[in-house]
Amino acid sequence: MTARSSTDPARVIPEATVARLPVYLRALTALADTGIRTCSSEDLATAAGVNSAKLRKDLSYLGSYGTRGVGYDVDYLRYQIAREIGVTQDWPVVIVGIGNLGHALANYSGFRSRGFRVVALLDADPSLSGEIVAGVAVRPFDELEAIVHDHDVAIGVIATPASAAQDVADRMVAIGITSILNFAPSVLSVPEGVDVRKVDLSIELQILAYHEQRKANGAEAAAPVAPVADGGAA
Repeated sequence: MTARSSTDPARVIPEATVARLPVYLRALTALADTGIRTCSSEDLATAAGVNSAKLRKDLSYLGSYGTRGVGYDVDYLRYQIAREIGVTQDWPVVIVGIGNLGHALANYSGFRSRGFRVVALLDADPSLSGEIVAGVAVRPFDELEAIVHDHDVAIGVIATPASAAQDVADRMVAIGITSILNFAPSVLSVPEGVDVRKVDLSIELQILAYHEQRKANGAEAAAPVAPVADGGAA
């Protein structure tokens, strides 16, 4: 039986696997950067922080790229994963909301190295217009439609306050943006066919705080209890 190609529309990859593919790509890139040309599933799983059975299952959705007794060709598997998740092409991205977080995102060098090109920075605050951030001039939010049309933008990043996020999302969807990365602390309502990924830093910190509290409580529960001195008469 012939394995389906990575471009076969009939093959559906589970969302959990899709979420791990960029992790595998990052691990493969790190291995390649150290001069490693082939690796076993165990080595790749360790580098990616997953168990090897899960990794082999995930990669089986892409096709048969490993060789028994040899492992995976790092560069070839890296290309196949990059092609599967669409980062072998250049994706134009717009960022809306150029506050502190927007500045940080605009200056993030990982966008370019991973196949994403920031074509515009937009903000509704007129005092920010013309400011240069990471070599890109901040433009008025009202220019979103023209920018999306000129650059064929499909991905938008929202880094605005929560109160403005839904209006920004509505405007993005209305002019054809179909994928949104939302950093605003709010839940967006979008129509079917529009994908939203939410990144809430405060929630992630709260989850870490929960685990820290559990560890602290566990340490207290495990601590030996000092014996109580007998105050009775001899």
